[in-house]
Amino acid sequence: MRPQRESLVTILLVDDHEVVRIGLRALLDAVPGFRVVGEGTTKREAITGAVRLKPTVALLDIRLPDGSGIDAAREILSACPTTNVAFLTSYADDDSVLAAVLSGAQGYILKDIGSDNLVRAVRTVASGKPLLDPRLTNQTRTWVKNLSRPGQTSLTPSLSPQEQRLLPLIAEGHTNKEIAEAMQLSEKTVKNYLANLFSKLHISRRSQAAAFYVRRSTSDATRPE
Repeated sequence: MRPQRESLVTILLVDDHEVVRIGLRALLDAVPGFRVVGEGTTKREAITGAVRLKPTVALLDIRLPDGSGIDAAREILSACPTTNVAFLTSYADDDSVLAAVLSGAQGYILKDIGSDNLVRAVRTVASGKPLLDPRLTNQTRTWVKNLSRPGQTSLTPSLSPQEQRLLPLIAEGHTNKEIAEAMQLSEKTVKNYLANLFSKLHISRRSQAAAFYVRRSTSDATRPE
């Protein structure tokens, strides 16, 4: 659990829509004990703003003009140990949620949340407690169940070294283009590896591959030496 600040909750807002930031600032600044200390519109501004301001909560959109909020969250959490990250986004798909959880973020909130619930959500995240929008519960349960399905780890030895390298990149939410750049391969080759990986694991979606990776990583971490 990340450190808790018991006094003022300072907030960094990062969203490329000005109207959204104006509305959030007006709402959150009116809450006793809350103060919006900075705003940003890009991944770069999210990271530099967090490092400079060290807010209690960095409230990010998941997609930003110059990159992924997921990547910004990882860098913020690494550089700012007292900052908690929450995503405020309109994306409710499994892949985005799982990538957010894997980034280390404390919260995932949908943008059409009510104002009172948003305030409560920010307080929860500020305290270091995890929070998922209740409307994501059914989707989340689905891939959590996939993590606990028996027999999955027995498939690991059949994966090639390149397929093994693909798994964490898929789990982190990278696109085929980004994976191709990271692995120094063509996008066509990446697509072929993905097809082989999906076939071997008997899955059809990237979120299932990410769930398999999380389950395997958890199993490895808890396995006696």
